[in-house]
Amino acid sequence: MSRADVRGEPVEGSEATAPGTTVPGPGAVRNPSPLWSFGLLRSELLITFRRWRTLALLAVLAAVPILVGIAVKIETSDGSSLGGGGGGGEGPAFISQISNNGLFLVFTALAATLPFFLPMAIGVVAGDAIAGESSAGTLRYLLVAPAGRSRLLLTKYATVIAFCLAATLVVAVSALAVGALLFPVGDLITISGTRITYAEGLGRALLIALVVAASLVGVAALGVFVSTLTGSGIAAMATTVGLLITVQILDQIPQLDALQPYFFSHYWLSFADLMREPVYWDDLVKNLGLQALYAAVFGSAAWARFTTRDITA
Repeated sequence: MSRADVRGEPVEGSEATAPGTTVPGPGAVRNPSPLWSFGLLRSELLITFRRWRTLALLAVLAAVPILVGIAVKIETSDGSSLGGGGGGGEGPAFISQISNNGLFLVFTALAATLPFFLPMAIGVVAGDAIAGESSAGTLRYLLVAPAGRSRLLLTKYATVIAFCLAATLVVAVSALAVGALLFPVGDLITISGTRITYAEGLGRALLIALVVAASLVGVAALGVFVSTLTGSGIAAMATTVGLLITVQILDQIPQLDALQPYFFSHYWLSFADLMREPVYWDDLVKNLGLQALYAAVFGSAAWARFTTRDITA
């Protein structure tokens, strides 16, 4: 079944989609109903989450907590404690607590996947959002349907955001299941040394997963913007992942400490502050504000590029 068939759009050969035709701008497209817009979003979500590439990315993300949990179980099988549990509240501080409480595997898995695995997966999906349609020759048909360029771009971005949430929850749920199977669970000790109930720990784990998903909206906006610049899905994905790696490297260079607070990845691990008592909100608020800024800047840039671009494929 073709993409045009899935959405009920015109197929090639009709007068509106004759080969070589340039798709009209947003002013020439009639306004679709909200119900039609919901159908477009639903179709995008189904197509995205049914792709083998998407399923493979989610499977890799789900495997990370399993590997971490098994490694910790083997390391502590003789009753010894796991080393590397320094202070600071980031990933290593959580690793040393996994053998005592399996819920800490959720925090460790998110800390392990956030610097690279999660944003790389988001970069692949976001980079393919527009450029993938163009390289497949289906972008013109989508724009002939009563979507409008702005609405289509917003739908694509909403789909990428949905993938951000799904990918983060896959890591968290996988870690929660593995942690409960391999390690004891119960009340847990926060980074600050206070005790909270297991139910409250689950609530904080969910909140941390939501914060991690929100931390990826900047990468999502950047990827969608890059996707509007080229007609090659592979080039857009590679560029987005390359920019991600470059920013991560720059964020580790001490000489750039004046610029680092403006890098989208700088406050990613601030989610660990949700495991303090009381919660430290400063870096969390800075992180969410920075992600909103990146989403606004690159979202606007993507809209400006996409709404003025000649679409012939």
